[in-house]
Amino acid sequence: MKKTFQLTVEGKNRDRVLDAVKHEIRKYVKRERRRALPEGVDYWDFDCRFGATEDAAETVHFGEITNLIDAAAKASADAFYIEIHARHGHRKARPAEPGGAVDSED
Repeated sequence: MKKTFQLTVEGKNRDRVLDAVKHEIRKYVKRERRRALPEGVDYWDFDCRFGATEDAAETVHFGEITNLIDAAAKASADAFYIEIHARHGHRKARPAEPGGAVDSED
């Protein structure tokens, strides 16, 4: 998904437009996650870019997108650019805790 979202639309409430934008992004991510995983892939990961324009967009973590959209809305931005691409994700083993801490129930 590569798209510039307009937050200021004549005749529409800005808050409702903001909600619709977030809904469209969530719907896209949900649709991408439903796709069948290729052999050897654990999950779908996402590469994301966000900015006021396509040229000013910077790489961001997927979990920060909603906060960045809210920040753009608070700053009274008229529009923002977002780019989200699904990629293969591979889980990594967690490193062992130092000291060998073991949970026990007493």
